[in-house]
Amino acid sequence: MATTAKHDERVRAERLGFRVDEATKALIERAAQLERRKVTDFCMTALTDAARRTIAEHETLVLSDRDRAVFFDALVNPPASNERLQRAFAEHKCRVGP
Repeated sequence: MATTAKHDERVRAERLGFRVDEATKALIERAAQLERRKVTDFCMTALTDAARRTIAEHETLVLSDRDRAVFFDALVNPPASNERLQRAFAEHKCRVGP
């Protein structure tokens, strides 16, 4: 059990602090009570879930059917390299090497 306590101490070493109005606090306390959880645990779960959703929304690319078709067509049938692309590869080769 000592290992678990040490682990919890290490995991929760950082702090977040913020103030809420009375109605918001009462709402959160009620929700935590309904789930039979401590307010801190309830808030940690809610904040973590919201953070993960936000990150996923910003890191996920959603394409329309048309955009998806154009993208996959370019992968399957790539266009011939133009002069600009060839210059870019040559510049890369000079800076980075073969």
